[in-house]
Amino acid sequence: MRPALRQLLDAVGAVPALVLGRRTDVLAGNRLAYLLLADFPALPAAERNLTRWIILDPAARELFTDWHSVAAEAAGALRVDIGRHPNDPQANQLVGDLAVHSEDFRQWWAGHRVVTTHAGTLRMHHPVVGDLELTFEDLAPRHDPDQTLRVFTAATGSPSADSLALLGSFGAEGPSADEATERPATRRRT
Repeated sequence: MRPALRQLLDAVGAVPALVLGRRTDVLAGNRLAYLLLADFPALPAAERNLTRWIILDPAARELFTDWHSVAAEAAGALRVDIGRHPNDPQANQLVGDLAVHSEDFRQWWAGHRVVTTHAGTLRMHHPVVGDLELTFEDLAPRHDPDQTLRVFTAATGSPSADSLALLGSFGAEGPSADEATERPATRRRT
């Protein structure tokens, strides 16, 4: 991961943020992103992928109110990455794994839909803090389009902002982004 993205990730500690690499591999994240979505550092390295998690993990199906749309968009975004890097064996392995384990993914992949959205609104029902409406923005350096900082925010003063603040108070002694990235993998999921 680029050092400048690491610094930016550390600077946005009050909101959930992830650094995504090719294939939406989760390269790093802050504590609030892991509390919001999943404890990616606790997953085996091969499973630290946002698209894989969204499509295959039952917790993601429960988290996203409109999981079907979120997962279909994730599949379409993966198609963009595959188009840019058609000979990437890890990407081909990911597509194969998703196709084997998800009928929905097979249908989306066969539809050849391409998604280039870099911002949007997500509605969630978090198991700890309840309903959330968050926006996300993907920020990619022009000179390194294979790394993206994804930042999630809630409207100032909204119930979702209050819920994010509450979520942030849980596990306040948890690892920083640097420490979380370095933790050994376990099978635990959030």
